[in-house]
Amino acid sequence: MRIAAFDFDGTITTGDSFLGFVKFTRGKAALCKAALVYAPMLIAFGLKLYPARKAKQKLFSHFYKGVPLTQFNRWGEAFAGQIARHVRPKAAAAIAAHRKANDTVVIVSASVENWILPWARAQGIDIVLATQPETDASGNLTGRFRSPNCSGQEKVNRLQQQFPDRLQYELWAYGDSHGDRAMIEFADRGWYNRFK
Repeated sequence: MRIAAFDFDGTITTGDSFLGFVKFTRGKAALCKAALVYAPMLIAFGLKLYPARKAKQKLFSHFYKGVPLTQFNRWGEAFAGQIARHVRPKAAAAIAAHRKANDTVVIVSASVENWILPWARAQGIDIVLATQPETDASGNLTGRFRSPNCSGQEKVNRLQQQFPDRLQYELWAYGDSHGDRAMIEFADRGWYNRFK
């Protein structure tokens, strides 16, 4: 059995889907305003003085705290068409080749699963291991995540939870950033920037 694990942002797509999702759902003006409000944090993040997971959590909460999950999921479905415009042709070809070979294709991403899943399912990919938003008793987003940020070692943890018997499969992994290093090192075969 072969499993092909793909990072999403920057590997399958040409850019960051979180920023694209914010622009799609909240508008460019709101994104620019937030960039000004959180400028010190974003500068610290760029200088590697502030953790990526905390920066993402704050921005996610800013834009989506209190939004009903049903609405958030509708936005995710609508955003799938936007994602399609930013898919790298070589990544799409690799996914198609793995599917043709009957390999199990998995997306492992730090982005939020609600906007990756609709696109993935349209490509015949049923397994998405990604960051999951938390909801309250009323079904509204709390602005927090109910799963750890799916980056770094967490990508390996999630793969091991999904496919616990490591001796029963060969793992191929594709990524493009430091957050993919652990997954690529865990794989039997791994590539950085394969599709650029």
